[in-house]
Amino acid sequence: MSKKNICILLGGKSAEHNISLRSARSLIAEIDREKFQVYLVGITRTGEWIYRSDNDLLLEGDIPNQPRLNTEGIRVCFPPQCEGRLHGLDAPLPEDITFDCVFPMLHGPLGEDGAIQGVLKVADVPFVGPDVLGAAVGMDKDVMKSLLTNAGIPIGPYRTYRVDQKLPSFDEMEEILGMPVYVKPANMGSSVGISKVDEASQWAPALEEAFKYDNKIVVEANIIGKELECAVLGNSDPVASTVGEVAKAAEFYDYEHKYLLESKEEAIIPASIGEKAIDQVRDIAVKSYKALQCEGLGRVDVFYTVDGRILVNEINTIPGFTSISMYPKLWRKSGLSTPDLISRLIDLAIERHLRQREILHALDNI
Repeated sequence: MSKKNICILLGGKSAEHNISLRSARSLIAEIDREKFQVYLVGITRTGEWIYRSDNDLLLEGDIPNQPRLNTEGIRVCFPPQCEGRLHGLDAPLPEDITFDCVFPMLHGPLGEDGAIQGVLKVADVPFVGPDVLGAAVGMDKDVMKSLLTNAGIPIGPYRTYRVDQKLPSFDEMEEILGMPVYVKPANMGSSVGISKVDEASQWAPALEEAFKYDNKIVVEANIIGKELECAVLGNSDPVASTVGEVAKAAEFYDYEHKYLLESKEEAIIPASIGEKAIDQVRDIAVKSYKALQCEGLGRVDVFYTVDGRILVNEINTIPGFTSISMYPKLWRKSGLSTPDLISRLIDLAIERHLRQREILHALDNI
């Protein structure tokens, strides 16, 4: 059996660039080399796509456990209708490569918000993860919460604000949602730009920090309870993993504690909520996944409150694959090894691509 050519996209023009590199490094280490021939295309912080025939795109960084992107190479792209054939921009590629599937291991804006998915769809190449719509609504916390509410899926109280509107004062916010609250960019992940606000002096800096990363923010009420995560896998008939619980050492699970410090966070898998509640979380995770038009993969994060309610917080449509990431951990605990998980994701991408090719995009004979 011949190997499939797989292109892993890594890096990206996003504040989550570094997380993408870490996820990609884990993905490269775990993918089944008996099944797949792996090629890397790095996206720089300025948005250029770089290819090297030696695949030497991940270099050791100055920070331990944080690789950096090698930006020396041939600039490349996927033109429209290229059917997976990579093109050199500055010079011909030293080899003619046509990819069977692209794995966009990209986090944050331009990576999991529908932008790269649109590029790959126009290029007519299979890609792992949701289609354009699922990626876009999964990334935008405001739109996501509206769709979940419309589907009858319970969520916590929140408000959305845009940069060009009058923003509430701390006292007004306290009256609306109580305190503390969490201020977040609407389109960002990996806890980038998030602040917890307990007192008035923190309100303006939290707004400023969130608006650095988006022109729209969400302010979420504090939910007292356990923070749980459930991995979902599939296209039209998705399945859910067991449920994990984050036992946090920090006051909240921010970017610094996730990625920069020697993390003391422990994943409790399965979560300590009982089998009945685990089944309920798995069920609501699949319903959320479907309501948000997700395909391929997604990690659904929920709160399990002290009075036994399940409130969906968000979905991550390209969850991390780092050594501390919950998505592969949950599937390993559910009996699916990471190499087999990666193979299944690639199969799902190709399956969807073949299905979509059967759809008519024009009237016959016109």
